Amino acid sequence: MFGKRRKRGRHSANRGTAQPEVEFDGAEGADEVEDGPFDSTWAPNDGLNRLDLGSIRLPVPEGAQLQVEMDPAGAVRAVHLLTTVGQLTVSAFAAPKSDRLWPEVSGEMIAQFKSEGFRILRENGEWGEEITARNNEVHLRVVGVDGPRWMLRGIAAAPTEEQGVKATDALYALMRDTIVVRGEQAMPVRTPLPIELPEAIARHIQAQAQQQG
Repeated sequence: MFGKRRKRGRHSANRGTAQPEVEFDGAEGADEVEDGPFDSTWAPNDGLNRLDLGSIRLPVPEGAQLQVEMDPAGAVRAVHLLTTVGQLTVSAFAAPKSDRLWPEVSGEMIAQFKSEGFRILRENGEWGEEITARNNEVHLRVVGVDGPRWMLRGIAAAPTEEQGVKATDALYALMRDTIVVRGEQAMPVRTPLPIELPEAIARHIQAQAQQQG
């Protein structure tokens, strides 16, 4: 079951080596779900203020600064939250309906980190296996959660091990209350779900780009 950390259910299928085929039907009521990440079809009516980015709705921590990463074509590539303990990034991707994407993606990320000289650890965390990657400059924690036709990936980056622990806790808190809006459109597996900026933020970024130009 999505959300209940004490009864992990579907999330717990990430643990261990077996990866059973899973179907998500969204039949469980929202009143049964305590912790997310949530699918929009059973998101809680908890009154929590979330930043609507189209495909994801993020509960931005108090005091966090928003950093928007754009691609050369002008589309939003990622949204980073800069906090006092580190940088938090949550991204959603299209995934198979009845299979898990995170085990495959995590293996590829580990190979990439190793090629870049990171020291790697695999750990069981909030939703199953997670990745810790470290070098002399940054401590990373990468978390993946498989949902109904989506995968949510969270990355916490901090300059020191002590801050890395705090950044991981902040990432957990962020992902527990994140809502994923997958939509019904067909998408190739691994396609990033589109990020749409609120109008006020989009105008601010446009004005900055014009000043720099």
